[in-house]
Amino acid sequence: MELTGIESTVTLVTGAAQGIGAAVATTLAGAGARVALVDRDAEALAVVVAKLQAEGHSVRGYRADVCDSEAVDALVRRVEDELGPLGILVNAAGVLRTGRVIDLSDRQWRETFSVNADGVFHVSRAVARRMTGRRRGAIVTVASNAAGVPRMEMGAYAASKAAAAHFTRCLGLELAEYGIRCNIVSPGSTDTPMLRAMLGDTDTRAVIEGSPSAYKVGIPLRKLAEPRDVAEAVAYLVSDQAGHVTLHDLYVDGGAALHV
Repeated sequence: MELTGIESTVTLVTGAAQGIGAAVATTLAGAGARVALVDRDAEALAVVVAKLQAEGHSVRGYRADVCDSEAVDALVRRVEDELGPLGILVNAAGVLRTGRVIDLSDRQWRETFSVNADGVFHVSRAVARRMTGRRRGAIVTVASNAAGVPRMEMGAYAASKAAAAHFTRCLGLELAEYGIRCNIVSPGSTDTPMLRAMLGDTDTRAVIEGSPSAYKVGIPLRKLAEPRDVAEAVAYLVSDQAGHVTLHDLYVDGGAALHV
């Protein structure tokens, strides 16, 4: 199925320097979108932007920290001044701090929520304020299947992603009257630098098989997701083909959440 409604649309993707965010930016640029790639890691971001520009895509990089509300407002103004009215937003920025709750520090909790929840709020609010006047647009938040399934040693991450997901549904309810659609994509274990850092020396096979002692089922499809798997789900949700889909949470986890 050929997706329509993406070509030439000005698009903002956060967390675009690596992993799922970079894959989303690449996929949407490949579909003809004019993409503003946003990340606080300027060096890594420049690599992704240079690669996409060398391939002939219309992209531009912007260094910004989604935790900073004022910086986000300035970013959105700059993107619209330089590229034009935003039609698509993808919230893909995220951090992972693991550990049992009794061992988590206040700082780890705040850092996790600052990016995964506050960041989604800051960017979505800034973009939505502009989209409402134009009465069109699509917003997708990349959450996690951990938002719906308890995970040991992932309390802060799971809670922050649950907050981001439910916020996005509430946002979608408020923006529906303006014709703006808001959806969520919830990946499971995806082969990204974040997952590799969390696993350390642990073989990915252990993730696929699951861990009864940690009350974690395996992945029924018997494989990790690739970032592009998640990116293609995002692309569908921002396309015309999903024109009557809003407030939806699409799990891309190989069946790991058992469709809770």
